[in-house]
Amino acid sequence: MSKPTLRGSTIVAYTKWVIRWRWPVLALSFAVVAVLASGARFLAFSNDYRAFFGETNPQLQAFEALQNIYTKNDNILIVLAPEDGDVFTPTTLAAVEDLTRESWQVPFAIRVDAITNFQHTEAEGDDLLVDDLIIDAPGLSETEIERARAIALAEPLLANRLIPEGSAVTGVNITLELPGKSLTETPEAAAFARQLAADIEEDYPGITTYLSGMVMLNNAFGEAAQKDIQTLIPLMYLGIIVVMGLMLRSVSGTIATVVVIGLSVATAMGIAGWLGIQLTPPSASAPTMIMTLAVADSVHILVTMLRSMRLGASKHEALIESLRINMQPVFLTSATTAVGFLSMNFSDVPPFHDLGNMTAMGVIAAWGFSVFTLPALISVLPVRVRQFATGEQTVMDRLGNFVVARRRPLLWGTAAVVVVLGALIPRNDLNDRFVDYFDQSVTFRTDTDFMTENLTGVYNVEFSLEAGESGGVSNPEYLETLARFAEWYKQQPGVGHVNSLHDTFARLNKSMHGDDPAWYRLPDSRELAAQYLLLYELSLPYGLDLNNQINVAKSATRFTVTLGDMTSREIREAAYAGEAWLAENAPPHMMTEGAGSSVMFSHISERSIKSMLVGNVFAFLVVSALLIVAFRSFKFGVLSLIPNM
Repeated sequence: MSKPTLRGSTIVAYTKWVIRWRWPVLALSFAVVAVLASGARFLAFSNDYRAFFGETNPQLQAFEALQNIYTKNDNILIVLAPEDGDVFTPTTLAAVEDLTRESWQVPFAIRVDAITNFQHTEAEGDDLLVDDLIIDAPGLSETEIERARAIALAEPLLANRLIPEGSAVTGVNITLELPGKSLTETPEAAAFARQLAADIEEDYPGITTYLSGMVMLNNAFGEAAQKDIQTLIPLMYLGIIVVMGLMLRSVSGTIATVVVIGLSVATAMGIAGWLGIQLTPPSASAPTMIMTLAVADSVHILVTMLRSMRLGASKHEALIESLRINMQPVFLTSATTAVGFLSMNFSDVPPFHDLGNMTAMGVIAAWGFSVFTLPALISVLPVRVRQFATGEQTVMDRLGNFVVARRRPLLWGTAAVVVVLGALIPRNDLNDRFVDYFDQSVTFRTDTDFMTENLTGVYNVEFSLEAGESGGVSNPEYLETLARFAEWYKQQPGVGHVNSLHDTFARLNKSMHGDDPAWYRLPDSRELAAQYLLLYELSLPYGLDLNNQINVAKSATRFTVTLGDMTSREIREAAYAGEAWLAENAPPHMMTEGAGSSVMFSHISERSIKSMLVGNVFAFLVVSALLIVAFRSFKFGVLSLIPNM
């Protein structure tokens, strides 16, 4: 045993103290953990995708501004797929009617849209009739059903939104107004919708249902996080136990390590609960990360201790020597790791802040338990080892000798590998599909994929287009600009549907001219358009009004573009292209930015990477300073950073 320095003497005295007072140390450790871990009861899963965006996120602000003007568009879309491949049959239409009626009972539902309750307009003399497109489907004749098919497939508000060209499937869209007062709102709505879908499948055996929409996305995030915690943590524990048992070949060492890991995870999660942190899919990974990192501290101490015991030292002597050797390395490892995770606070994604902070707390806790609780626990547990034979070398001894003997080839060889792999960095692509956050085993993912392939896309770009004055939405020039904007967007690649108010005005104009197709065009005068709009709104039933498209002052309308299976870059480009078109072809008061949940997610990876680069620089500088101070050498501090680079 080498002669200890002043610092080493202090560590030796500290370790002897821990061993002497091992029972009080263990009691204190478990008491402190019990208090801290009790905060875990305050942990809850956030089911809101808005949790991924900070309050200052410009895309979130634009999205919330749009929703403050119109009704919210959080939705559940239930797709019905009859096995005969034809929606327009009495049985399937009856199922759509039943589902539409029952969907109003979904918690927080404020609107239900389907082909059956679409408010079709037609003329009867001088009167405008507004009624459901399909009423009492089982009693309709084949001629009446075919007429409904022709109307639905020709209607811009329905075609490729709730009914595709081949009419093989159809959708019932439920719009919800979630109060945001309880974390159970989303699961309640999702569970109710699932039961509705299950009831339809039971009552109509030939129909299969698929559920998608933003509410189901929110719910899938929460369910995925809970499932990961329930499965990954036990599997991680099992893996650690097996690997530790094989590597340490010590039952007591394995038990002690598992105890330290459990205390570290419990402490971090408890503190998170006391701090009011909500679990999200990223932050729910914190326990797994803490378990991974907590192993390292215990292994450093135990491996050195067991080696000393195999060379003939007693358990207490080996433990004291191990702490003397490893106290500083273990502290530096924990401190630099914690700094790395704390740098995640530079991210633009709040759940990454939580993940970094929770993991950093767990890492520091693991260090504390490794140098305080672990020695006390090992001094209590029986430890038996096999003595080394004279001259016997371990695997690590042989590895060390190999590295030293071939240091030059290994140095240049690893440098070459780093250069080759580093040259591939530009191939990294900042791209996201938030549906692809989920594995194919997640029902939301497979249902959404089916919906995208057979009905409509899940990605939207929305604009709130100002008319410039109160009541200006009836201005023919404004409506004409909407029509040109919609027609331009329909020609863009990946665009599946465009929802614009001008289509409603054109349909009303046709109906008010005896349903003559030649009059399917925008009204010629503002006064006439305003009269049409007033007459139409007075005829609409409760829940199917135009509040989701027109603001209160009738000075702006909501313009929604539905996109197919696009990457985040393509979504951003689709929004930018629309903004550019408005800048070049519309009056200044119509200029606005594209908004929506899809636009938010399309920017998240790009914004997060850029902000994290700042965090990486911060972490690199702090770690450099820590190592230089610890080694008391600028040269060795810089050299130790090379592996990080």
